[in-house]
Amino acid sequence: MVIDISESSALPLSKSDLEFRDELRTWLDENLVGDFAGQAERGGPDDDDNWELRREWERLLGRSGWLGLSWPEEYGGRGAAMTQEIVFAMEYAKAGAPPRAAFHGESLMAPTALSLGTHEQKSRLLLPMSKSEIVWCQGYSEPGAGSDLANVSTRAVRDGDEWVVNGQKIWTTFAHHADWIFAIVRTEPGSNRHSGLSYMLIPLDQPGVTVVPIRTMLGDSGFNEVYFDDARTTVDNILGEPGDGWQAAMTTLGHERATSVLNYQFSFRREMNDLLGIASKRGGLDDPALKDRLVDSYIGLQIMGYNNLRTLTTALEKGKFGPEASIGKYYWSKWHQEFTDLAMDVLGPDALLATEWGSGPDSASESMRRAFVRARAESIYAGSSEIQKNIISERLLKMPREPKRSAQ
Repeated sequence: MVIDISESSALPLSKSDLEFRDELRTWLDENLVGDFAGQAERGGPDDDDNWELRREWERLLGRSGWLGLSWPEEYGGRGAAMTQEIVFAMEYAKAGAPPRAAFHGESLMAPTALSLGTHEQKSRLLLPMSKSEIVWCQGYSEPGAGSDLANVSTRAVRDGDEWVVNGQKIWTTFAHHADWIFAIVRTEPGSNRHSGLSYMLIPLDQPGVTVVPIRTMLGDSGFNEVYFDDARTTVDNILGEPGDGWQAAMTTLGHERATSVLNYQFSFRREMNDLLGIASKRGGLDDPALKDRLVDSYIGLQIMGYNNLRTLTTALEKGKFGPEASIGKYYWSKWHQEFTDLAMDVLGPDALLATEWGSGPDSASESMRRAFVRARAESIYAGSSEIQKNIISERLLKMPREPKRSAQ
């Protein structure tokens, strides 16, 4: 038994949305061929497997006008409606297109630039991204500032028309491929916590920047450490006002926890279909316990979809993403970890095989093993589950704040 989960009946589509969907389907059919075909599992949001092919595909998307869909046309977009962005994510995953290589720029930094940037900044930053000419990475975490982002110590001092940057960022996805980094740095001497931070854009190809890849259990080096030693960027490379970086950082995180989840949601649908296919072939559906867990996982995926639509609707009504986005982040990371645990039980002895591509017995099994390893970190990045639960309890449910722990 395989359940068809390729469509979302909860999404009302207008005539223009349907025309957009048909245009996209035709384009994918015509272009998702040759080396681009069958690459949906080769890479992910935090590993750089198959990178060069993914970059080539990304440039094709840009040349064909599929990047920055909701951006104004003057900045290289289409001015598309939110429903069309959802349709794009749905159809893209359904078609099995390669994982995105420019996620951090288009989905995280660009919305912040649209919200806080000047006209000059929007033109300068977004137009190259709309053609996939520039790759961005995100510089938030530090050795002493992970989920506690307000504890960043990377600093920048103004020197004439430039900022001089010193410090270190870690777990910086795709930094070794990126041209630029958007980073939270401390620009007011003596400031602490949320004050005195700035949202700074820094070119990586310059003296004073060292990128050191971190090899992961999957064998790739998607994560990196980035060291700044008197690196420089011009004064016009701050989004918002200097010292107001916390507001800009929260704008980015709101989009990371909300709109970007669409890519995960629909890729999870593909994974669900793959796992149901494996279970059907291997007799897993004959096991009552496994069958119950598969049904429960499917129901959880449907709940995820409805909740994401609710979050997006609330954001459209308010004109911004609020703490509601934390519900989606907490839910999908927990769901996916449980789902990949289930996948390992369905695979049985094959779950013990290596995670490298070509390790057998088939690509679907290899993909599930890699997803299991990758999912271990999903309750940490983009804000740990503990942080998300605090945000939900304090800012949505209005419960008392968690007491601060005194230093021992």
